[in-house]
Amino acid sequence: MLALRSFFYLLLKFPLKLLVRCKIITDSQNITDQPNQPIFYIVRHQSASDLLALQSACKKQNLPDPLGKVTINGESFNRTLCLAKSTPLCSWRKSSKTTATAQGLALLNQHVIDENIDAKLIPANLIWGRTPTKERKNLNIGTLLADQESPNWLRKFFIVLFLGRDTLVRFSEAFSLRNISDNHGSDEAAAHKFLRVARFHFHRQTIAAKGPRLMHRKQMFTALFANPSVKRIISDEAKNKKVSEAEIKKKALVMMNEIAGDYSVSWLRFGEIILHWLWKRLYSAIKVSNAKVLRKLAQDGHEIIYVPCHRSHMDYLLLSYVILQEGLVMPRIAAGINLNFWPAGTIFRKGGAFFIRRSFGGNRLYSTIFREYLGLLFERGYGVKYYTEGGRSRTGRVLAPKTGMLAMTIQSLLRGIDRPLTLVPVYLGYEHVMEVGTYHKELSGSEKKGESMFGVLKAIKSLRNYGNGYVNFGEPMNINEFLNKQVPDWKDSIDPIDPQKPSWLTPTVNVLADQVMENINKSAALNGVALIALILHASKNKALSKLELETQLDFFLNIQRQAPFSEQLTIPEETGAELLTHVISLNKVTITEDSFGSLVSLSETANTEMRYYRNNILHTYVVPALVCRLLDKHSKINQDELVIKVQNVTALLKEDLYLYQDSTHVEQQTLRVLTVLKEMEIAKQTKAGFWSLSDDVGLLSQVHAMAECIDESLQRLAIITSLTSRLAPLSKRDLETKVVAIAKRLSVLNNINAPEFIDKRAQSTLIATIREQGYIDLDDDGLLIASSTMAEIKATVINLVDIEVLQSIAR
Repeated sequence: MLALRSFFYLLLKFPLKLLVRCKIITDSQNITDQPNQPIFYIVRHQSASDLLALQSACKKQNLPDPLGKVTINGESFNRTLCLAKSTPLCSWRKSSKTTATAQGLALLNQHVIDENIDAKLIPANLIWGRTPTKERKNLNIGTLLADQESPNWLRKFFIVLFLGRDTLVRFSEAFSLRNISDNHGSDEAAAHKFLRVARFHFHRQTIAAKGPRLMHRKQMFTALFANPSVKRIISDEAKNKKVSEAEIKKKALVMMNEIAGDYSVSWLRFGEIILHWLWKRLYSAIKVSNAKVLRKLAQDGHEIIYVPCHRSHMDYLLLSYVILQEGLVMPRIAAGINLNFWPAGTIFRKGGAFFIRRSFGGNRLYSTIFREYLGLLFERGYGVKYYTEGGRSRTGRVLAPKTGMLAMTIQSLLRGIDRPLTLVPVYLGYEHVMEVGTYHKELSGSEKKGESMFGVLKAIKSLRNYGNGYVNFGEPMNINEFLNKQVPDWKDSIDPIDPQKPSWLTPTVNVLADQVMENINKSAALNGVALIALILHASKNKALSKLELETQLDFFLNIQRQAPFSEQLTIPEETGAELLTHVISLNKVTITEDSFGSLVSLSETANTEMRYYRNNILHTYVVPALVCRLLDKHSKINQDELVIKVQNVTALLKEDLYLYQDSTHVEQQTLRVLTVLKEMEIAKQTKAGFWSLSDDVGLLSQVHAMAECIDESLQRLAIITSLTSRLAPLSKRDLETKVVAIAKRLSVLNNINAPEFIDKRAQSTLIATIREQGYIDLDDDGLLIASSTMAEIKATVINLVDIEVLQSIAR
């Protein structure tokens, strides 16, 4: 019998090699750390195609053969436990049971007999295709392939034939059978319970990969017209405009058609193949961090809402591609209506995009339909992705969030949705953004051009090397838990029939939006282009010798490796020399030779464009830069005083740069930076607790370069604190106008070609923060005046700014 089965498997291997291509996702780490301990697998189906596909995947992961045997204490066991056998082809026959329970019980008993055994059991889920089940009951190829839990051999033949090249193999964290035996028992009840948990585990994983039941667009429209809120707004609009409800329904249907996506798995699969080809030619690598958290959230039944920063039109494609590669279902994507041009609009809809107008313009019918459409997506269990910034960042810094989508998300909870809604901030980074040249022209006053397919194709037609792309998934933010802390009685506002806008909604959404942007920045990705841009822009003439730049790169990297901005920050493993070689290959810098060696500089065009990449990571160096600035400007400074000054200045920049750190985090990072500088013999501390810098000129140049990174932010603070002290009382508008005027003058005098330096909104944010920190008060006429604490912070800031800048402000 065994020989016949082996021969059958041998015959089946050859067609499966042609028909099956596995995408492997592994959550299990360090499985083989205990090589002497046996390894087992547990799978859903006792199927030859499943086991052979698993065998191929295990071979690629250097894992034991699932078709092999394991001997424990002289007793032989199959390495793979199968939960269910295939459904019989004839409906009147019952499925026979597998030996999983008996084998599981026998393995647990072995752990009772021998205390030295600690076998590992790896759940391995084979998912054939990503086709979700359909709401419609009529039979089609999709339901034929997707609906049955344990397909019979004939149906499995068609599944392998049509879906074999889109197979997902998911290895979960290995279970310790020793732990199960010691803590849950080794009897038959324990074995049955564990197998039930395994079945549920596989079911949740399959839903996470394929998604919930799929509704057709027309079904969604029917559901929306039956929605109480939509019914009410149609009735109200008909009465207010004195027209029939049928006419308003026609307008509503037009809006629904404009908004709704048209998700298609076949289109998605085709798009995935195209994107896989495209990324290989555009990028050296796509580096993904912390994706494991997504799979756990999906498996735990969370409604995942992706909230990425927005750098480029590539964001839509890159993040969607990565999500699919990580074994999860494609989310429904909120896209700007400007992308609804032919043929891209149709393609995006098939990929799950739904479209949103830039402004609702007081259109109650449109806003209600859109809000209820979003709520329906959540209610049906579809993941969603939207960009809280509302548009692409033209400066490289994250933008102030638009709160509309977040507000509608919370309002969906007020309809009584049971599933937990969880935001996942996503940091997207690139070593080349294809639109960066256009961004600079727009910031310089050029008219923003509309989107077109020609423009997109033109941007990617060269298929040049864009370096690396980065997708970092941040710390999940459970909205239910957030509301429990911010508004303990928020559930009192739940109304599934007519959800209202409670008074607490707007301020709560504002807090949530800021935290989202902070968590995006918290998950930043350092890379060679951004680091070189940061260092060269901190140098006087935007140029350094190659050797000096490599040294600076190593210093900047070392600071983050030993005193990181956050745990989520990703840091290159390469040396400074390796990063520079990579950036040179991307033609981002200019290399010139003289008798002393190579010089690295920025051309006039690169000077403006590289600021974009500098701004991607500037926030991660605020604390180290302030520490270096304080040490550079003081011959000696007490540690406690230094920490307080760093805390005070960081608090002023917190909202401007969306820093997540509170005073405790700032203190911890400050002390770590000081320790690193001491270990590198750049700084030293006296017994009395005073810090000072080394006398080594070479080492001091590293400190000075890092200190210069924060110079522009300090200049803006110096302008605001100086003008408020000298010219108060004055209105907020007058202060903003004067601050912008001086900033423009300084930008010319100091050759600062940075739109964010002279941006009125940026100055307004700083002024508001300074006021919130208590340094600015209001007089009886509502005008701004300096508070009693202004002098102290003004002195701190002015002492950190160059004298030439202060003279320009004074004049």
